[in-house]
Amino acid sequence: MARKKKNPDNINHFPKATEKDYTVIVKPVITEKTMALMQNMNQVTVKVLATATKTEVKLAFQRIFQVKVTDVRISNVKSKATTRGTRYHGVISGYKKAIVTIAEGEAIDLFKD
Repeated sequence: MARKKKNPDNINHFPKATEKDYTVIVKPVITEKTMALMQNMNQVTVKVLATATKTEVKLAFQRIFQVKVTDVRISNVKSKATTRGTRYHGVISGYKKAIVTIAEGEAIDLFKD
């Protein structure tokens, strides 16, 4: 019976990201609250595909950023009515967002060159 070799460097190796992984995660949500979550609680908030599940988001995040994900919370953000000045009425589209918790001691850089 062959045994698996343990990783001596304790580095997580995840498979390469696929094209579907890049479609599941749309873009980061940048607000004061999400930046505070990122700094204090090691959580990243991203817009995701409307049909994405927690498992798909977790696997896509691990493959793209090569970090261990411990928790994923998903919520639907409702659309809102808006006005531009006093004349123009419109709607801000709703979307699905995910709050991804990254394992302790790991970090990602969302603001690459």
